[in-house]
Amino acid sequence: MDRVRTGLELLVSAPKAGWERVGLVTNPTGVLPDLTAAAPALLAAGVPVTTVFSPEHGLRGTAQAGGGEGDTVDPVTGLPVLDTYRRTGGDLDALVASSGVDALVFDVCDVGARFYTYVWTMYDLMGSAARLGLRFTVLDRPNPIGGAVTEGPVLDPAYASFVGRAALPVRHGLTPGEIALSVNRAIGAELEVVPMEGWRRRWRFDRTGLPWVMPSANMPTLDTALVYPGTGLLEGVNAAEGRGTTRPFELVGAPYADGRFAAALNDLGLPGVRFRDTWFAPTFGRHAGVAVRGAQLHVTDQEAFLPVLTGVSVLHVLRALYPGDFACEPFLDLLWGSASLREHLEAGRDPRGLCPPPGPPRGELLYG
Repeated sequence: MDRVRTGLELLVSAPKAGWERVGLVTNPTGVLPDLTAAAPALLAAGVPVTTVFSPEHGLRGTAQAGGGEGDTVDPVTGLPVLDTYRRTGGDLDALVASSGVDALVFDVCDVGARFYTYVWTMYDLMGSAARLGLRFTVLDRPNPIGGAVTEGPVLDPAYASFVGRAALPVRHGLTPGEIALSVNRAIGAELEVVPMEGWRRRWRFDRTGLPWVMPSANMPTLDTALVYPGTGLLEGVNAAEGRGTTRPFELVGAPYADGRFAAALNDLGLPGVRFRDTWFAPTFGRHAGVAVRGAQLHVTDQEAFLPVLTGVSVLHVLRALYPGDFACEPFLDLLWGSASLREHLEAGRDPRGLCPPPGPPRGELLYG
């Protein structure tokens, strides 16, 4: 199998001239094929990295959802690490300016869902770079769930947030570099993307020949990433999305669910997936320590599987079977990118019609 060469690998093999003080935005996914981390790899290649910037979950990936690791020092390189999480606008500009860097380089793997925050850290830092007059370079990486298909509605700008800054569908089908090129028309940063070599849009991560590194604490496997654009929506309702288990986002349920739940999901005949009746008890997070009845998603056909339709169907079944217990939360509007899903669920209407037919990705495409 031919191996994909990432933007990091290509930059290390042919470093660019003209940089004096580089700020590297990275996390555990920023590695070479031999698993050397981005910061020491770039330094060994002569790239003058002077500061590391970390996104949500931190440089080391130890923080849970909604947290960072704080400002620290990288024990491998001795470089200062500045935590960007929850810093935007002028506050983020000040953080970047305080580092004294003259360029920012982004090397983080996304997972293909609009509400995963790493590309919005990139978006915010591109804005800082534009305002501060810094160059911004994206070292591109594969979309782990493939880039041939999009699903779900495009974000309504009225619902822009850190789980969606720009008008992308829920399952967007783009790489970080393609997102950067697409959104930069509005940002105006001095942007360069170092494209990958050898990646094909239809390829999921297991076709790349690259090592899988957990993008975050609750994204342990490619199986998780495949279902996440749909079951991640459960974070906007009073149900369990599987955090605190060894199968986050593959295990879904609620304390009020019963044996009808998995059966009703199977009755829908959703493409490429079956549901197994099961119990689980999250060790932390929502419903921690509570025995939860639910279902495990078993993807039987990755090509046919539609994660967003599946996630919306899970919410539909919870609402239909347990109307007195199920409840939406405001966060659902931000995850979905509008109020339409919540409004359908609260009114008892079937929301599956809100999912447009799957289509090809749109934007500044770099790969065939």
